[in-house]
Amino acid sequence: MGLINLGQEGDPILTRLVDEDKVPWYRKKNLRILYFLLYPTCMGIEITSGFDSQLINGLQLVPKWLQYFGTPVKGKAGTYEVVGPLLGIVSASYSLGAIIGVPVVPWVAQLVGRRWSIFLGSCVMCIGALIQGFAQNAAMYIIARMLLGFGIIFCIVSGSAMLGELSYPKERAKMTSMFNASYFVGQIIAAGIVVRTSAIKTDWGWRLPSLLQMVPSLMQMAFVFFLPESPRYLISKDRREEAFDILCHYHAEGDRDSLFVKAEMAQIETTIKIELEAAKLSWMDMVNTPGMRRRTFIASAMGVYTQWSGNTLISFYLGKILGMIGYTDTYTKTMINLGNTGWSLINGTIIALYAPRFPRRKMFLIGATGMLCVYIGWTVGMSYAMDAVAHKKNNKGAGIAVLFFIYFYSLWYNIGNNALTYTYLVELFPYAERSRGIAIEQFWGRSAAFFTNFVNPIGMDNAGWKYLLMYIATILCEILTIWFFYPETYGRTLEELAFCRFFLFSLPFFSSLQVS
Repeated sequence: MGLINLGQEGDPILTRLVDEDKVPWYRKKNLRILYFLLYPTCMGIEITSGFDSQLINGLQLVPKWLQYFGTPVKGKAGTYEVVGPLLGIVSASYSLGAIIGVPVVPWVAQLVGRRWSIFLGSCVMCIGALIQGFAQNAAMYIIARMLLGFGIIFCIVSGSAMLGELSYPKERAKMTSMFNASYFVGQIIAAGIVVRTSAIKTDWGWRLPSLLQMVPSLMQMAFVFFLPESPRYLISKDRREEAFDILCHYHAEGDRDSLFVKAEMAQIETTIKIELEAAKLSWMDMVNTPGMRRRTFIASAMGVYTQWSGNTLISFYLGKILGMIGYTDTYTKTMINLGNTGWSLINGTIIALYAPRFPRRKMFLIGATGMLCVYIGWTVGMSYAMDAVAHKKNNKGAGIAVLFFIYFYSLWYNIGNNALTYTYLVELFPYAERSRGIAIEQFWGRSAAFFTNFVNPIGMDNAGWKYLLMYIATILCEILTIWFFYPETYGRTLEELAFCRFFLFSLPFFSSLQVS
């Protein structure tokens, strides 16, 4: 394994000072207040994404939603279904809206700041939720979901960057890891709501949860301006005194003579000055140097693999999968769905707290390998379960095996793709390109999600269990990409990482890089 010593490139004084600080965050009043504000405004952003995925998953179990947007099933009186292509575009339209927003998000974030970017995105999502709740036809529902996706991208890019830029270095990795963990909070809220509203005999059974999707956005709008602006953003706008005041207040509990804050300011100012002098702040910066090209490739690959690792099947089409292996009762399916969501919340939160303590590359490899093993077992079990259903037989063991692997999957997905995605991205990109780097990951992630969400129902209808083989192949590609291309970023501050020459990647692509 190649070894690169970073000590000569960036003075690790902040790392040493952080290691010497033994006072936990909850005993620091100002830092404690900051973290409590960061949850609803930044970490809570992913609640909306989790709510959305579980909403579409759950609404497929609501008879009134199927009746309103679907067509009668031949030979089954009173039964309706939303056909594969329409179901696919309804699910994928959220990602399509995000794709449209990606090119302008970094420009807006740099023009008006992180807070206003979050506020504007939340406003758009509220409008989308209102249109979604009062939709009169499928076209109106799809447009509403595109607006929701357009708004969420502003919040995700600025919120994830804000977490990394405001957090105290000791907790930064945990805070950015918790960003994705809030996704499961949104999922379990939506699943619980749908369990109750599915019993409503009118269209409000699906309209009510559709309207409630605006609640997380309203929460962000209410609290975001209680947050300070990103010190790195303020320094980039020549507002040094404001940035210094924020760092003193939250990172030194008001001590303006703090050695730590002075060192932090010096590193941030020097790093941003060098970056802004070297960059024209355009999209071409993402491919101008070998180091930036590799960063861009890694961000793109991460975006694709966060959606092409098979997670969208469970997030959006669990009800359909359960029907394919013989579960037909609506209440049973909603409870299985709720149980899986609760389990994902528990393991996702625990993993988000502990995963940042370990080297990033190693955790990505462990997670991807686990997902591969799960999908192989799931494919075998589903082939037997579907064969039994086709012959009108009962293979309870195969059905239980499929459920086991579906539940087991979230554990491995959360280790890498969920817990470390934004932690790794914030560490991977220097300040000047950070918003664009996250936007690139979001573009490829949303593009991959659009594709998979659209083709998943069509593929399952036409290929059955064999469709899972595609995800086995993509997870294998993911493992190879991590092994050959992902560098290690564990153990340094953002500024030290920005100085590191290993991002110039003079070594061959197949060399593994380890922070000394």
